[in-house]
Amino acid sequence: MNRNLSIEALGKVPVWDIIVIGGGATGLGIAVDAAQRGFRVLLLEKGDFAKGTSSRSTKLVHGGVRYLAQGNIKLVVEALRERGFLLANAPHLTRIQQFVIPVYSFFDKWFYGIGLAIYDLLSGKLSLGRTKVMGRKTVLSEIPFLKKDGLKGGVAYLDGQFDDARLAITLALTAHEQGAVLINYMCVSALVKVNGKVTGVTVQDELRDVHYNLESRVVINATGVFVDSILDMDNQASPAAVMPSQGVHLVVDKAFFPGNQALMIPKTKDGRVLFALPWQESIVIGTTDTPLNEIREEPVALKSEIDFIIAQFNAYSQKPITYADIRSVFAGLRPLVKTSNSGSTAMASRDHTIFVSGSNLITITGGKWTTYRKMAKDAVNNAAFVAKLPVIKCKTRKLKLHGASGSIHYGERFSSYGTDAVHIKQLIQQDPELGMPIAEGHSYCKAEIIWSVREEMAMTVEDILARRSRLLFLDAEKAIAAALPVAQLMAGLLNENEDWITHQVKSFHELAGGYIAGNIFSEN
Repeated sequence: MNRNLSIEALGKVPVWDIIVIGGGATGLGIAVDAAQRGFRVLLLEKGDFAKGTSSRSTKLVHGGVRYLAQGNIKLVVEALRERGFLLANAPHLTRIQQFVIPVYSFFDKWFYGIGLAIYDLLSGKLSLGRTKVMGRKTVLSEIPFLKKDGLKGGVAYLDGQFDDARLAITLALTAHEQGAVLINYMCVSALVKVNGKVTGVTVQDELRDVHYNLESRVVINATGVFVDSILDMDNQASPAAVMPSQGVHLVVDKAFFPGNQALMIPKTKDGRVLFALPWQESIVIGTTDTPLNEIREEPVALKSEIDFIIAQFNAYSQKPITYADIRSVFAGLRPLVKTSNSGSTAMASRDHTIFVSGSNLITITGGKWTTYRKMAKDAVNNAAFVAKLPVIKCKTRKLKLHGASGSIHYGERFSSYGTDAVHIKQLIQQDPELGMPIAEGHSYCKAEIIWSVREEMAMTVEDILARRSRLLFLDAEKAIAAALPVAQLMAGLLNENEDWITHQVKSFHELAGGYIAGNIFSEN
């Protein structure tokens, strides 16, 4: 993908079949589906791909054990099916992960054992393996740092794990392969209407300060927690479609939770479950569910959320964590579908909703990463109907994503690039210096920066350190230290000057400060 070439394409297509607003999981999935069906598709993202919620998940490809407990069988079955499809279509970005639920009563041991056996049963032919009821000794051998007092045993089950931001970039590359045009840092400033119907959009290039008027047969609003801002462009009287909920995760050193198993705490004080799982040689612990009235471009964790996660984890661990042990804390906003129910967002539906305005604007909201493909299918079906496009069946169920190969597996060096890894290795062979890591203790290297700028539309230091690599999410202080050398290397690739370097480093330092737990002293 090349941003300049994508911008050139704007002048070559007089009328697009579908314009997608939003470059998160849903929007990117829609671009893949629509392009694969042969439609002329343009995706516009006001920031970077997966800048928002889609890069801030718990890194799980799952059916949702908690949704089963809530009785949402439909969502669980759908998600389990989609889990199976994603694991098959992106083996370089996903893997099967075993989770252990520790239990401290014999009733819970069989309660969760039976519940998770049903979870397996609902996955049908796409089951990852059988649930196992474990004795106390076995659980402690799997998770040696677990608190022993009162432990009766545990239940082990299998689910999926992935790297969310890297999957988003892979979806963008897949859509591009299928013929879609995608542009980041391209903000939709207005909807264009003729006789009350949406016929296109006005957009502003955030990097060049240039405006474009673009025509389309149909426009899809897939902007996650920001769908209401697009709905307001359509009709100021539109009721709110989203009630945002914040989820926070802490990242700590793997020494606090060694081994390859993941921990699932089945019930927290707010009615959620809490996970502690291995991810990129670290441990991710989360998440929270905090209703918010304000939607921010860059959400920041609340001190109460950090305290909550620490307390819940420490209640189960012999090796407690403190603020000083947290390498990074990140917050994301869930686009929960707004209902008349004013209860806890922890009980709100995670299913997705699609509605068509009187202007023919299509809006999709809700859902979760695991079901992105099904959400995209539903959105494109609706778009084709509204725009009277040819009836073409969705074929993404078995579509291998960009870079997929049976010989490349999750967790290997450069595996997130799939078959593109060979090009990065060639860069290092030509200049071994490019294989040097940009931060001590992390493998991400200079050759990957070059590849991301040339082929993955990385335009800022944040794009590199937050999403093309995950350094900001893994170790905020080391990401801050890496900002200057990353900016210097990028400047040469993008033909930028010293002022650009200074601005990029300053902006990134300000952003990354919100990922350091010690900087969060009070509610914000």
